[in-house]
Amino acid sequence: MQISKTSPKENTLLVGFPSNGLVGTFTISYLVHYLEMKLIGEIEHPDLPPTLFVEDGEILPPIRIYKKNNLFVVLSDLPFDPFVAYDFAESILDYCKKNQIKKIIIISGMETINRNPKPPKIFGLVTHQSLEKLLYDYGVPKFLSGSIFGTDAAMITAFRKSKIPALILYAECHPFFPDPEASIVAITTLARVLEIKVDTNDIQKRIEWLRIQHRNLMEETIRSLQQQQQEKKPGKAPQIYR
Repeated sequence: MQISKTSPKENTLLVGFPSNGLVGTFTISYLVHYLEMKLIGEIEHPDLPPTLFVEDGEILPPIRIYKKNNLFVVLSDLPFDPFVAYDFAESILDYCKKNQIKKIIIISGMETINRNPKPPKIFGLVTHQSLEKLLYDYGVPKFLSGSIFGTDAAMITAFRKSKIPALILYAECHPFFPDPEASIVAITTLARVLEIKVDTNDIQKRIEWLRIQHRNLMEETIRSLQQQQQEKKPGKAPQIYR
């Protein structure tokens, strides 16, 4: 799998976190790994359970910040409720201001159970009119109607009140299982927007393995999403295993 080393001209921040189909987590993790981005920081919150991950013998925090050239990434392996998401979004905005980041791109999944055999579609939503042309230039249909709740809604609410424009890319996905196919569509769309070349042959060969590898994280994400819909009140974030 190869990705060109081209970087965007302006500072851009990518944001990914567990949601429907784990699309955000799959997509952003993929780019971080294959662009060989450098881990430069982390985000902590007192309401998150103490959680660490170990990868290739290295201890990693659950919410990490990566960087390469003009591209920044905030990646969470931990689902969290909307009340934590507001603080999370404010932390991201503060980081953007300090690092002169001009654009935020969020990757997430759009629940669809009755998807036909064709590749999932992807839709875009922008918080500022300045990014409307970007959707047109890269052939991304606009998300025209529907509802957004929970963590996604909390973060978009914070971003739309900011002067920093945000683009949200929603890939159609299965809500109850990790959906690598939807992530492939998100990856290729994001690559077009960032003007980098992506080869997804490897991830296509490992689709079933990825589903199994991430099933525990998906189960905990589903519980978090269900809690957001049903309780509408603060709650503890679930413990995550992988």
